[in-house]
Amino acid sequence: MIANLFTVVMLSLGCLFFIAGTLGLFRFPDIFCRLHALTKSDNLRLGLITLGLLPKVNSVSMGIKVILVWTLLLLTSATSCHLVARHERKR
Repeated sequence: MIANLFTVVMLSLGCLFFIAGTLGLFRFPDIFCRLHALTKSDNLRLGLITLGLLPKVNSVSMGIKVILVWTLLLLTSATSCHLVARHERKR
């Protein structure tokens, strides 16, 4: 019961940060502010969704896989943001 409630709360908060990042993408004036909004909300959103999914996994190995996917997405998000910002700055 408590695990279900925790999962629902974490997934709902993750969706809320998804909406906040999307609004930041549309509302901020320049590319650097937009990138900042997207990467910060994306990292927090993925962390909340990962925390929400962890009580629902069947084994420890599956939980480690979920955390590994989250870590990999954190690295790729930061790298892609850096590449886009560097390209825009040179332009």
